Amino acid sequence: MSKPSVTPARTKRVGSQLTPEAIIEASLRIAARGSADAFTVRRLGEELGADPTAIYRHFRDKDELLLSVADRTLGEVLDSIPAGLGWQDRLRALAAGSLAVALKYPSVSAAMASRTTRRSNEFRIVELILGAVTEAGLDGADAAVHYRMVGDSLLAYVGQRAAYLLFDPDVRAGDESSWNREYRLVDAQGFPHISRLGQQLAEVTHDQIFQARVEALITAIEQRARTVREA
Repeated sequence: MSKPSVTPARTKRVGSQLTPEAIIEASLRIAARGSADAFTVRRLGEELGADPTAIYRHFRDKDELLLSVADRTLGEVLDSIPAGLGWQDRLRALAAGSLAVALKYPSVSAAMASRTTRRSNEFRIVELILGAVTEAGLDGADAAVHYRMVGDSLLAYVGQRAAYLLFDPDVRAGDESSWNREYRLVDAQGFPHISRLGQQLAEVTHDQIFQARVEALITAIEQRARTVREA
């Protein structure tokens, strides 16, 4: 008696069964686990259970995938901002949301600190910041410059924080302990300010730095708007 035919089980999904959405979601899952290889086709193939080359049927290259994933994270930032806020609180909420998303997907934010996605959610964030500085009283070149000041400052800070998370934990521990070791042991004559403020330097937190930076941005906009009104 002949044996019944058995269809071999598929262990890999083919490219036609994947979608751009599924690939973006897989990249975000990998990035959320703190992995630095969220955009390698090998790692994505493993995550998706698919032939790695199938990803190129939906994205021209890894850079196009990175930009698409990054724009998705910007959507998460926007979703975190409550409606009905004044311009200062909109910028504060944008800053807080940007940092939270950067720490959630460090490899994405670290890679995008100096990039532009050129996609819809980025345009929405640019519109949000321009609306805020316009509401503050700025227009024309002033509005453009202060938009860039806010956008670039936030990208730089959250990108720095995100990149730091990708270092080995031992490396981070060594850097963090330096404020209580090397900086507390400097020569007082050669470095009088460091020596005098050593304890305070060691006590500064990331949150304090971030809040001071955000408030400084808002103050700069307020001061410029005041100057424009008084001119």
